[in-house]
Formats: sequence, C-alpha cells, structure tokens
Amino acid sequence: MRSDLLSTLMAAPYVSKFDVQFERMGDELTGILPFDDSIVGNPLIPALHGGAVGAFLEIISTASLITGQKLVRLPKPINITIDYMRPAKAADVYARAIVARSGRRVANVRAEAWQGRRQAPVATLHGHFLITPEGEIEDG
Repeated sequence: MRSDLLSTLMAAPYVSKFDVQFERMGDELTGILPFDDSIVGNPLIPALHGGAVGAFLEIISTASLITGQKLVRLPKPINITIDYMRPAKAADVYARAIVARSGRRVANVRAEAWQGRRQAPVATLHGHFLITPEGEIEDG
C-alpha cells in the first residue's frame, strides 16, 4: 500500500471523522464504515445519512486508486454519481471499488457499498478522478 498518500487521505478531517478501516485480501481492498449514531440520518427507521454513505464510497474509491498504482498526489474527483439502492441500516457498511480504467490523467472507478449481503448493495458509485501517476509531467 502507498502509506504516504493513504496516510494523507486518512488524516483529512472528513475522512478521519468516519473512522474508516481497510482490509486487504489478495488484490482486493475492502473498506469498512463502522456504525456510529452520529451518521444516522433518519432516526425513525433508523437509516444512515446518504451523505455519509456517499462520502464513504468516495473514500474507498480514492484509496483503491492510491493502492493500485504509484501516484504523485491524491486523486481529485472530477464527477461522481451515486445511486442509492436501499436504506443503509444502523450497522457497519462495507465497500469495494474497481478501477475500470486508469489513463495518464483520468481514472474511471466503480464502487459498491453493502451491509450483510454483497449481492444487495445499499449504494453504488461511478466516478472519474483526476490522477497524476509517477513519471508524468506535472502542469505547474
């Protein structure tokens, strides 16, 4: 894992607030968003806030880009689309991201978040990230 950039990502205030954890099994990186009462958006159901789930998907996507290739700096989101499939209940959330394509400047990432069964995602992300791989000329 690229510990320098991953440490920078984990130190960001919105990332450290969620206490996201990572597990690597082979070549797959799984993110875990531990349940906390502070991320409940609808206490009547109770369901997690969609913004917390969306941010978590962005975090796992960024971490997957960092650990999958040598980058000079943190990836920056260009555009992200999140589809909310069902309410995320008051429990831990898991996610994995797949880098579908990584070019010299832009990477295309898809991610899924689930609880209990991976086949029943609570949300999915499709995003494009600006990247700077090692060896590429940086524009000022």
